Amino acid sequence: MSPVDDALDRMRALCLALPEATERLSHGAPTWFVRDKKTFVTYMDDHHGDGRLAIWCAAAPGAQELLVNEEPERFFVPPYVGHRGWLGVRLDADPDWGELAGIVEDAYRMVAPKRLIGELDERWH
Repeated sequence: MSPVDDALDRMRALCLALPEATERLSHGAPTWFVRDKKTFVTYMDDHHGDGRLAIWCAAAPGAQELLVNEEPERFFVPPYVGHRGWLGVRLDADPDWGELAGIVEDAYRMVAPKRLIGELDERWH
């Protein structure tokens, strides 16, 4: 399996493990939604020739600026959605999959309704 396929499979597993998460192509890229409506993660492979294998995801206020400033080799401001505080996370720079699981869960929590967040919280207790 190629590193690109492996990364997509791992992202798919992380995203689809969340309550009522769905996947479909959006603008040609694998994208995960809450209840097939609100996007929380998009998988990008060499978007418009940028040379990155990455995800773009919803992020808490201030998280994008903090992470991009601390580790610009791993995190970036993605086009189109960066102005809304979304975070770009490189998957081609030896990703920490435990950290990515947390980033994906945080992205989900940014867009999911309270009932689904409650369901997610119940899983951990």
